[in-house]
Amino acid sequence: MQIHLHESQMEVTQSVEATGKRPLERLDDLGLLNASLLAVHAVHVTAAEIERLAAAGAGIAHCPTSNLKLACGIAPARAFIDAGVTVGLGTDGAASNNLLDMLAEVRMAALLAKVSTGDGSAITAGQALRMATLDAARALRRDHEIGSIEPGKWADLTCIDLLRCNSQPVYDPASQLVYATRADQVSDVWVGGRQLLDQGELTTINRESIFRRSREWQQRIADPGK
Repeated sequence: MQIHLHESQMEVTQSVEATGKRPLERLDDLGLLNASLLAVHAVHVTAAEIERLAAAGAGIAHCPTSNLKLACGIAPARAFIDAGVTVGLGTDGAASNNLLDMLAEVRMAALLAKVSTGDGSAITAGQALRMATLDAARALRRDHEIGSIEPGKWADLTCIDLLRCNSQPVYDPASQLVYATRADQVSDVWVGGRQLLDQGELTTINRESIFRRSREWQQRIADPGK
């Protein structure tokens, strides 16, 4: 079960005013706080609630850019990790993120953890990269089939070209990916062994058709009377 949980302070306040309980407590009362829960955001949580999520085996979907755009705050990712909670990275939707750029989310997650804790090593490049891959798969309870390159798992592969001025020289590939790489450096993508991006070109989507439909819907939304 996925649910936006403790995303904003207003959400928590309204829950307390309406029911006398915080949202997490209400979920617990309903028997929904368990290992099947994926809590999206979890920005405004207490230390006790972090421990409760850890004890339940719940996962967290950390969406740093969305939290910033909506002025929700900074989720305590380091505290979750220290408590043993699995934290994966997400983008949330286009309305509160726009780019849906996972490389940007990885970088943002690492930087926000540093500034919010005052610790430059709060979340390292390697940890941030893991949050976007294997830990995200663990949070979804699908790490047996996705999240890492291993025999028996789906052939989900992303090639990133580091031979760019902003990515050279390369001393630590993980660090370069997290702190110095842009989305336009993704050259090839395979999902389940099927190539969806080939040298920067989409193999299953017609760009012009998408742009045309986008313009049509833009006009219909902007002027629904026409």
